[in-house]
Amino acid sequence: MNVHEMLAPLQQQQQQLLDMLTHTPASDYSRQFHPDLSPLGWHLGHCVFTETYWLREVVLAIDTISDEHKQLYIPELSVKAARATALPEHAELCQWAEDSQQQNLEHLSELIDAGSDVALMQDNFLVYFLCQHYAQHIETANYILTQKNLQDDVGFEVESALEAQAIQANYHQLETGLYTIGSTDPLHHYDNESPGFSLELQAFEIADMPVTNAEFLGFIEAGGYLTKEHWSEQAWLWREQNAITRPQHWRVGTNGNYYGTNAKGAYHLESDKPVAGLSHHEASAMASWANARLPHEYEWEAAKKTGVLQGTGHAWEWCENYFHPYAGFSAFPYEGYSIPWFDKQHFTLRGASEYTASIIQRDSFRNFYQANKRHFPAGLRLVSR
Repeated sequence: MNVHEMLAPLQQQQQQLLDMLTHTPASDYSRQFHPDLSPLGWHLGHCVFTETYWLREVVLAIDTISDEHKQLYIPELSVKAARATALPEHAELCQWAEDSQQQNLEHLSELIDAGSDVALMQDNFLVYFLCQHYAQHIETANYILTQKNLQDDVGFEVESALEAQAIQANYHQLETGLYTIGSTDPLHHYDNESPGFSLELQAFEIADMPVTNAEFLGFIEAGGYLTKEHWSEQAWLWREQNAITRPQHWRVGTNGNYYGTNAKGAYHLESDKPVAGLSHHEASAMASWANARLPHEYEWEAAKKTGVLQGTGHAWEWCENYFHPYAGFSAFPYEGYSIPWFDKQHFTLRGASEYTASIIQRDSFRNFYQANKRHFPAGLRLVSR
């Protein structure tokens, strides 16, 4: 693979995010559409800052990033609610991003040609790391557009009403045995996916498909949101305090029927598509109502690697366990990507959403959010009790 081919995926990711921001109205690029999401402009600035920092300051030691940029684009130093007012003008940011991206590609090309002893450049790790970083922020940008569309919602006439269906789970049994978890790939992984290991899992039965929109409507119509026995004490308090009665991405149309909203706008809910827009609280309650449970992430990964799971790639799937380090975990390239979230407050999700790039659609990839978060497309898959 020549240098051009090596850098092509990164260049594509750079251009995709830059194009999203270039075509975003100046009035929207610095707006915060959800308290858990930064403005669109911040994501572009953060991605360009990140590649510039690791490449020019850490690897090449030819540039020192300004304190102003560090204070804005390093998440730990930047209060999310204050990012909108701290952003530069729309045109200024886009021009700086474009110029910096081009310069960084030139630096990377020279580094790859010349070779480097720096750990970050071994097997061109930095290139793959930056590709994945861009991919995650492009996905988040789509979450932001979804929230914008939810706020701009003026009603939608549903032509064909979604009808509730009983749970149609087709369970597959995985026998008791040793299964391989995690990644041994030196390039296409994050630190929390390694080291890979084998462990014995007890036999379990997992649904071949995620819970669908129609099945989740069955939970709603059966009073699932109003039946306390299916909810943990914390989850029930959250549901009551926030008056939660449906998935975050669902709205009621002008004729009283449900429809969905995503980054492209309003759309008709298809009965057999995986439900999305759920918190861990809602996913757990629905599983309880169905006399089932959520999978442990090890069960999910084992089932995926053995070819049992279908329907992945539409919505992230909540797992029952906290996000945690594997035995022998070592932070790389920095402690801030995973370690702060090993706090027994974040739950693991597996799979992918409709916005997830192929570079991170792998069996070992681990997403993680707090139990009450639902501003992103997440659903569930059932495991038989």
